[in-house]
Amino acid sequence: MGRHSRADGRPRLARAAIAALSFGGAALIGAGLATQESMPTVPSAAAAPMPPSAAPPSAGPSPGGAATAPAPAPAPAPAPAPAPAPAPAVVGPVLPEAEPLAVTIPSIDTATPPLASLGLLPDGSLEVPADYDVAGWYRGGPAPGELGPAVIAGHVDSAAEGPAVFFRLAELQPGAEILVDRAGGTTAVFTVDRVARYPKDAFPTVEVYGDTAHAALRLITCGGSFDRASGSYRDNVVVYARLAGVR
Repeated sequence: MGRHSRADGRPRLARAAIAALSFGGAALIGAGLATQESMPTVPSAAAAPMPPSAAPPSAGPSPGGAATAPAPAPAPAPAPAPAPAPAPAVVGPVLPEAEPLAVTIPSIDTATPPLASLGLLPDGSLEVPADYDVAGWYRGGPAPGELGPAVIAGHVDSAAEGPAVFFRLAELQPGAEILVDRAGGTTAVFTVDRVARYPKDAFPTVEVYGDTAHAALRLITCGGSFDRASGSYRDNVVVYARLAGVR
């Protein structure tokens, strides 16, 4: 985010639905993705023709003189229901919920003031910090350290004020530490997996906001070239990190 740009986000994925938002100025792009499975119908034995070799003997007189009908074929046993898929194993440490207070990234000499709390705007886009020097945590998702992707967004710069809180975010390298101070006096320590840049019209919503088997962190800002016609950057920079421990 920078100058006059805007960012969008989304709440964490539910098990049977995805509320998908793109980050960087677009509104809600998808909702209500759901899947349903059903068992195939088992054909009835009475509906299938019986081969001649298996045909029952014709009815005839019984020892008592009365005709007997062949016994009906037994109904097929119902097919067993499929076993539920096992939940994915949690990988790495996970912390209890605690509100994030501030972010420090030593390798790029970045330290945020107290984090803002971000929600969604009426059009479904993510609220962004009013101050260019303040980053914000999306409160609709996990808190940093909880299972799943916690999202913290901030501006890259401003035309009036110059570099903003996440100005150097794109310089981060894999293995760098990100420290998130949490309510209660603990600090969650994340290590960077990778840094990626995406056009805003091709933002990987599910990859960024989708459920994970570990405690994840996403730092998001704007990047790439500046589009003077729209007044915003053309791309987004996303830092992918995972929880390494707590101090």
